[in-house]
Amino acid sequence: MPLIPGFDNELYLARQAAVIAERVGRFQNKLYLEFGGKLLYDFHAARTLPGYDPNVKMRLLQKLKADAEIILCIYAGDIERRKIRADFGITYDSDALKMIDDLGEWGLEVGAVIISRYTDEQAAARAFKSRLERRGVNVYTHGFTKGYPTDVAMIVSEEGYGANQYIPTKKPIVVVTGPGPGSGKLATCLSQLYHDYKNGLQSGYAKFETFPVWDLPLKHEVNVAYETATADLKDVSVIDHFHLEAYDKKTVNYNRDVEAFPIIKRIVEKITGGDSFYKSPTDMGVNQISHGIVDNEVVREAARQEILRRFFRYSCEYAMGIAEKEALQRVKLLVQEVGITPEDRRVVLPAREAAERAKEKGKGNAGMFCGAAIELKDGRIITGCNSPLMHAASSLVLNAAKTLAGIPDEMHLLPPNITESIGRLKSEILHDKKVSLALNETLIALGISAISNPAADMALKKLKELKNCEVHITHIPTPGDEAGLRKLGVNLTSDPDFSSKSLFVT
Repeated sequence: MPLIPGFDNELYLARQAAVIAERVGRFQNKLYLEFGGKLLYDFHAARTLPGYDPNVKMRLLQKLKADAEIILCIYAGDIERRKIRADFGITYDSDALKMIDDLGEWGLEVGAVIISRYTDEQAAARAFKSRLERRGVNVYTHGFTKGYPTDVAMIVSEEGYGANQYIPTKKPIVVVTGPGPGSGKLATCLSQLYHDYKNGLQSGYAKFETFPVWDLPLKHEVNVAYETATADLKDVSVIDHFHLEAYDKKTVNYNRDVEAFPIIKRIVEKITGGDSFYKSPTDMGVNQISHGIVDNEVVREAARQEILRRFFRYSCEYAMGIAEKEALQRVKLLVQEVGITPEDRRVVLPAREAAERAKEKGKGNAGMFCGAAIELKDGRIITGCNSPLMHAASSLVLNAAKTLAGIPDEMHLLPPNITESIGRLKSEILHDKKVSLALNETLIALGISAISNPAADMALKKLKELKNCEVHITHIPTPGDEAGLRKLGVNLTSDPDFSSKSLFVT
């Protein structure tokens, strides 16, 4: 369906900047602001809140640029096990490097990188540290906090937070961020707070977390979408009972923050000598995302669609052995709770119908029959299916590009000499058993064909219009298809079926 904005970035930015400035004023001109979620490329928020700029947090930091600096945290364990950030398909340490580069392009400098829960025995983390230092980046290491989480006296001592290196900062707002959860952001903020109070500076702490949205109803689809996105972390949106007791007002937070609040409150009280700043987890937050919502119904429907995307993702990850059954079951319950079905995603049934048509056409042939569908921005749905020549994703993208360029369906964009040449390369040189073209190979072939084929050139120029379109495939995409679709920027889901009976798929 055509995009109908449900979110106004300018309304949000004005309100958010004012609230952060007010919070800084409550302390001695020094606030450690823990930035949860994604600082850059927050595509979950963009899909859930139509109109939301995925980089609006960067725009916010630019507004605060004169008063803000950035500390980046990364958990040493994530570096060691090469944890992957799903939306980019890169490891968390690579994502940290990308974040530093991206922040630099926005004119924002990372003052320091913290490697949390670090030990010298962690070879990959040690190499990452050396790599940054040799490029002129200030790197600090923090070990496990002694006594955490129960022994507050030990935590707030020279053996606890006192054992951490102090990071000198110059500006009133210190944004503490990092790739993914558990990166050590909170520990870094509280460690800095400990050192500041020891040195006579009465600094403060606050938390910036986009989801769940504290002033939307608990079961609002936006908050349910957050729960589906974090089902593997066992996050659950709950009523903040501390806030309810203190102010007689219902607000929403997530279980881990509510559970951790008594500990954080005691730690802060120990650091400050009695003042914990806040009466509830909601008090700690500064997020004003709800002030940018201008069409609640549009946002609710977008959130429902995001819930379905997450359902398909967990279904596939479970089939691949990545996700646990508990996470998938949790998401299934949330889908039922909202009152939707997987088929409410408009591209699902057309993709399955395309697979059935391919099966009918190829009766008697061995192999798997796969279908794919894309919803263009004007609401039209285009389909494709696999063949001996190309994967379903390849067929889909070429059909969509033809439609957008007004090219007749019977016209071929890839001349036989190019596809045959790639096929020979794959079979005779690379010894690939499957010569059909994956999407990344098809896009390269289209680029070559565009040199001499005006129709291919027209189609090539239309590919950028596929960005943010909805796509569904009836099988888990191969690496080549997934890479191509990710680069085109589509919102991809797939059924939890494999495209081949082979255990190893390229």
